[in-house]
Amino acid sequence: MWLDVAGKKVFAATGGKDFDKTKPCVVFIHGNACDHTVWAMQTRWFAYHGYSVLALDLPGNGRSEGPMPESVEAFADWMPKLLDAAGVQQAALVGHSMGALIALETAQRHPSRVKKISLLGFAYPMAVNPELQALADSGAYTVVELMNDWMIAKKNQIGSNRVPGAHLLNGSIRLIDRAPRAVLATGFRVCSSYQNGKQAVAAITLPAQILAGERDQMTPLRAARGWAREFQNGRIDVLPGCGHMMMGERPDETLDALKDFIAG
Repeated sequence: MWLDVAGKKVFAATGGKDFDKTKPCVVFIHGNACDHTVWAMQTRWFAYHGYSVLALDLPGNGRSEGPMPESVEAFADWMPKLLDAAGVQQAALVGHSMGALIALETAQRHPSRVKKISLLGFAYPMAVNPELQALADSGAYTVVELMNDWMIAKKNQIGSNRVPGAHLLNGSIRLIDRAPRAVLATGFRVCSSYQNGKQAVAAITLPAQILAGERDQMTPLRAARGWAREFQNGRIDVLPGCGHMMMGERPDETLDALKDFIAG
């Protein structure tokens, strides 16, 4: 589905069903250098069970036109424009990693437009290792391999993908490598520079879920547990044996947690 948002073309997958703005809407927001495809399983269930789905390619990512906003706050102020373009007044937001920061800040800045937020792979601050940032800035391919090695729990890198013929690690490497290095580098800076997380968590009163991987090295479980307690109406769901890319590492369990929170 193509949307015109502030004069720019934005692509959003709809889970295999035509978008219907009269149904409850769930917006899926991907992480740095990813795109709508990371949500393939989760979006399909919601689309076929009474919801309208928008799995975004954020500006400058995937099929969507740039430029890419350079701060979480700019992304958050862009989100109501996206909802307006889709004809949606209010939506549940599901964000992963950088997308979780965007969902959080959107809920704080534009609470009337947000029903619930689910934050996957969330921590604050979401600082990026300076060496990783430097590699991304240089355009080196090494940054793609390092990023995926840290994102996916070691045991889940070996194989045993639930999709026949698919390999999670290689698929994720190809996905990140497909994004322009400038987008990857900008995304890292967006995450590192965000300073409003503590204030946003304190201000948000709507239902908030943190979905955390037990073995997440990028946004560790201990940090996620601490922030879950800070929300006024928060909860945390933990996926055993899972790293940062839970939508691929534990697709069924991720979907079950989202179903319980959003549809529950």
